[in-house]
Amino acid sequence: MTYPPNVRTAPDHVPAQPPVPASVPASVPAPQGGAWSEPAARLRAAATTEPGRLQIIGAVLAALVVAFGAVTAIEVSDRAAATDDVVSRSQPLSAEAANIYRSLADADTAAASGFLAGAQEPRDVRERYEKDIKDASRLLVKAASTTDAASPSGQEIATLNQELPRYTGLVERARANNRQGLPLGGAYLRYANQKMSKELLPAAERLYTAETGRLDQDYDSARAWPFFSLGLGVVALGALFWAQRRNYRRTNRVFNHGLLAATAASTVLVLWLAVGHTVARTELQDADVHGQQSLDVLNQARINSLKARANELLTVVARGAVLTADGRNDKYETDYTTGMKALGDELGTAGKLADDSQGSGPVANAISGVSEWQTRHRTARKTDDNGDYEDALKQIIGAKDSTGESFNRVDDALEQALAHEQGEFTRAAKDGRGALGGLPVGAAALAALAAVAAIIGVNRRLSEYR
Repeated sequence: MTYPPNVRTAPDHVPAQPPVPASVPASVPAPQGGAWSEPAARLRAAATTEPGRLQIIGAVLAALVVAFGAVTAIEVSDRAAATDDVVSRSQPLSAEAANIYRSLADADTAAASGFLAGAQEPRDVRERYEKDIKDASRLLVKAASTTDAASPSGQEIATLNQELPRYTGLVERARANNRQGLPLGGAYLRYANQKMSKELLPAAERLYTAETGRLDQDYDSARAWPFFSLGLGVVALGALFWAQRRNYRRTNRVFNHGLLAATAASTVLVLWLAVGHTVARTELQDADVHGQQSLDVLNQARINSLKARANELLTVVARGAVLTADGRNDKYETDYTTGMKALGDELGTAGKLADDSQGSGPVANAISGVSEWQTRHRTARKTDDNGDYEDALKQIIGAKDSTGESFNRVDDALEQALAHEQGEFTRAAKDGRGALGGLPVGAAALAALAAVAAIIGVNRRLSEYR
């Protein structure tokens, strides 16, 4: 067989080759790490050189002082807000709840006093009753505007708003019957007192308890130590001292101005935080012990004096028609005795809590007034038991040398003591709030200054390697 020239044939013994695919994918090595593998590798590489280590140190120092400043600003802002709530929200609401109770109890006392005066109710007694009802209504509207209707306080306010018109309606019926000389008036007055003592006053007391509980929560929040901020501050200072010591051991230079400035700024912030919060806690503690605790005791004493006065008057109105559960004693006289005992105990506690003459003086006057009141009450009861009702009535509601005069003396003294203790509370609480003033902004500013100074100090060392 003849072949064309220059054509080469494969030897017969060479086997045929398999077809070659159109494309063969290149082999790809399996990944050795996650998304952070490359940054971690760079960080390890940087840590093997002194400039790299300095950059890491600078970043960590800056992050620590910035975190310290941020956490301090947040924690102090929370405590400042709680302190502001104590001063401007929870304590005023607690005081208003106490005033609601006082207004209602005083209205009940004025209603009984006016009833005993006869068909022609004294104008000043009538005006006192109307003022008490208006004050209670106004305070309830104000409290409702700042309270969640679904909360326990909101429910008590709703109860008071619902029952107060019913109480005033019973009082008006008692007056109308009394003007006509009908004995039914006394029954209506007793029904009104039962509604006051069993429904209105317990609801007002629960409202006061709820608002005082909220005040205690704000106290706890305001006085809580900022442990996280203080801990971060100590860590940041420790890191700054370590960095300066490292710098000294490697360069034999005593000071690095940037790191020294960062340390100074952080130290100022730690001291400001510790001292400012200590002062705030001290002032708030003073506001609680010498202000709020005294107010609690004095409010309860004033309430018990009003309830005792109402029971004293109702003893004369009922004239033995209402007895205790065992049927042996006059209920109103028994309640009067119990209330006066509690009043004496509370005034003794208030005298111990008073820390100056302006606070103890009115309490001493109230104690003297209570003693005089009890003496005159015993005389009036003896006169009434002997059958001289008219003379006994004068000894109770008369303008001179009566138990009513002694009650007014006690009430005036308690009002003066309450005003003084309220001023003491407000002063101390505002001082506590002032001790935290400017600290959140100052913390942010000092932290920023410390971070910049730390970076400048580290960069100063880095420049020596360029």
